[in-house]
This record gives sequence, C-alpha cells and structure tokens, in this order.
Amino acid sequence: MVPRKILFCTDFSENSQPAWKLAVEYAQAFHAELLILHVIDYNDFPGYVDWAEKLREILGNVERTANERLESMMRESGQSTKTVKTYCRTGTTYQEVVRLAQEESADLIILGTHGRSGVKHLVMGSVARSVLRTAHRPVLIVEGS
Repeated sequence: MVPRKILFCTDFSENSQPAWKLAVEYAQAFHAELLILHVIDYNDFPGYVDWAEKLREILGNVERTANERLESMMRESGQSTKTVKTYCRTGTTYQEVVRLAQEESADLIILGTHGRSGVKHLVMGSVARSVLRTAHRPVLIVEGS
C-alpha cells in the first residue's frame, strides 16, 4: 500500500522530532498529502475545571500558539502548501487523532513516543497505545530522541 494521506500528530516536544522527520520523508517519497495535527487535551488542565472563563482564555492562547507552530512546521516541511494541511483540535488526544484520520481518510498515522519503560511508559505511552487499538488503519510509532 502506498500512502496518499499521512497524518502526523505532534505535541511539539523534542521527542516528536524523529517522527516529524520521518513523516516529511514519507510524504515526499510517496508524493502524499501531509496532515499535521496538534491536540489541546483537556486532561492536561484538570485544575481549571471550575474556572471555565479563565480556561477558555488560556485555551485560546494555547490554540493561537499551536496554530503558529503548525504553520511553521508546514513551511519547514518543504512541501507545497497544497499538499499540507494543519489542524489544531481540543479534546482527548487519541480520540481526535482517530477522528481526523477517519474524516480525512488518512492511509497512515505517524506519531512519536517518549521511548520510556516501566511506570513512566504507562502514562506517556497511553496515547500511542490507544491510537493503535482504535485507529483501524496502519499506525507507525517512532521512538523519540
């Protein structure tokens, strides 16, 4: 199978860089459309549940910054802007990855993992494991730096 649409999910960490480089290489090699996704996960803001208005303001700032970083990644990819789309969504990370993959009919999902083991893996690897279990399409997980 030659992928025509590749979905790359990023948290903007250093650990996602090897997966990002591979996603760009695959997109160029296969002349595939590259979809870049960042998810603002509400689970990352548990203490703000009671502060709804302040949370909306914070998330608005986070989303603006994320969109700027996504646009920067798009330019760095060297791909034509016609073959790269960026998405910034809010929700549960793995669910948004799977949802976008379905909406866009992505042929391949590429994401990085933190490459940890033991207890840290149980927390940090949960997104990758959940995407693997629920995506119903090929998923390539790249160990972080």
